[in-house]
Amino acid sequence: MAEYSRVKSTKLVLKGLNKGKKKKHKDRKRKAEDEEQKPDVVGGWWAVCSFGEITGMIAIEMQNNSYIHALDSGLFTVGAPHNEDEGPDPPEQFTAIKVSDSRIALKSGYGKYIGINSEGLVVGRSDAIGSREQWEPVFQDGKMALLAANSCFISYSDSGDIVAKSKTAGDDEMLKIRSTAEREPKRKDDIAEEDRGNVKSCEVNYVKKFQSFQDRRLRVNEGDASALKKARTDGKFHEELLDRRSKMKADRYCK
Repeated sequence: MAEYSRVKSTKLVLKGLNKGKKKKHKDRKRKAEDEEQKPDVVGGWWAVCSFGEITGMIAIEMQNNSYIHALDSGLFTVGAPHNEDEGPDPPEQFTAIKVSDSRIALKSGYGKYIGINSEGLVVGRSDAIGSREQWEPVFQDGKMALLAANSCFISYSDSGDIVAKSKTAGDDEMLKIRSTAEREPKRKDDIAEEDRGNVKSCEVNYVKKFQSFQDRRLRVNEGDASALKKARTDGKFHEELLDRRSKMKADRYCK
C-alpha cells in the first residue's frame, strides 16, 4: 500500500472536454458584446444615433476628443484634444434647431447661425436662418456625416479651417454629434422607433435609416399615402415601403 501513497492523484479529465478554454472563449465573447452595448458617453455628452436625438445643446466631434471650436472672427477650427472624461469647452458647444424633417440649424455661443460662404468655408456670422444655414445629418452603418447647403460634407482643411467641399463622405468627413439632453427611456414594447407615428412619418424614418452618404439629399416618395395605410392594415407595410423607396432609387439596398 505504501507504493500507492506515493502516486500523485490528479483530477479525472475526459477526452475532448476542455472547460477552461471554453469558459475563456465565452468570457471573451461576453466582454465583446458588453463593449458593443456600452453607450458612447464622454463627460456626460452622449453620441446621437438618429436625427430625432439632435436637439438643444450639442457638440460636433471631428476627431477623438477634438471638437469644432468657434472663433470670435466667425470662423471655426478643430479645438485641442480633451481628456477621455472631459466634454467640450463652451466655444465648442452649439444650439441645434430643427427646421424640417431632415435639416437642422446651428447657433454658436456668439449668437450667430452657422452656414457656409461661396467658397465652401464654414462661417458663423448670420443673424437669421437662410438656405445656407441649414444642415442635413446623414447616418449610415453606425457612422455619421454632416451635409452642407452646397451638397458637400464638412471636414477640416490642412490649415485647420472647417470647410464643406467634398461631394462624398470618406473617413475625413466622419464625425459625431454629442448631446447633453436627457435621453428618453427605451420603450418596453417590440415596436421599432421607425414604425411609430403615422404612415408618412414612418416612411421618412425609413428613408433616413437606409439612405446612402452618396445620395446627399433626402428623397421621399410623394405618392398617395392611402396605399401605405392599406398595406399597414394588411400586414405588408414594410414591403410597400421598400417598393416606394426602390422607385425613388434613394435606398442603397433597393438598387
